[in-house]
Amino acid sequence: MNGFEKRSEEKRKQILTATFDLMNSPQGVESVTIDEIVKQSGVSKATIFKYFGSKDNLIHQVFIEFMTNMADSAKAIMAENRPFEETLIAMSQNKIRYLEKIEHQFYMDLMGYYTQKEDRDLSLLMETYTKESFSIMLDLFHRGRKEGKVDLRYSDEFLMLFFEALVEGISNPKIYDKILPYTEEWTEIIVKGIAPSKK
Repeated sequence: MNGFEKRSEEKRKQILTATFDLMNSPQGVESVTIDEIVKQSGVSKATIFKYFGSKDNLIHQVFIEFMTNMADSAKAIMAENRPFEETLIAMSQNKIRYLEKIEHQFYMDLMGYYTQKEDRDLSLLMETYTKESFSIMLDLFHRGRKEGKVDLRYSDEFLMLFFEALVEGISNPKIYDKILPYTEEWTEIIVKGIAPSKK
C-alpha cells in the first residue's frame, strides 16, 4: 500500500468510526446528519460522498463493518484451538462484548436495515454470518465430543437448536442488558448441561 492509498484508507476509517459513534446513540440512525459526520470526523462533505456516495451507503457500510468485525473475532477465537470449555467461554464473552459496545437503538437499526430496507448486501452478509456462526458452533460441539465434554446422545441438530434458542434469547434487548454480568455462569450451565452424565 503506497502513501496515497494509506491516507485514503485512514480517511475512510475516520469517517466510518465517526459515523458509528453517531449512530451508536439512543437516537440512532434517524438523528445522524452528514453535517454531524463532517464535524465528528474532521473530513469534508465532498470526501465523504467521494468514498461512500450517499449517507445511506455510509450507514450500510458501518453495519457491514460491525458484522464483519464480530465474525472475524469469533473465527480468531476458534483458531486458537483452546479446550472446549475455554473456547465456549471466550465465544460467549466475545458476543457479549460486542453487544455491550452498542446501544439498544443501534441493534434495532441494524435489524431494521436487514429486514425492511431490502439491503441485498447486508442480507447476504447476515446469511453468511449466521451460517458461519452455526458452522463454528458445530465445530466447537464436535471438539467437545472428542474431548468427552459433550454427551454423544445429543444430536448436532438438537445442539444447534439449543444454541440458536440461547442466542435469540440473549439478543432480546430486555435480556442482554441483564445477562452481561453473568457470562461465565450461563456458559458454565451450558457446559454442565451438555456434558455426559457421570454414572
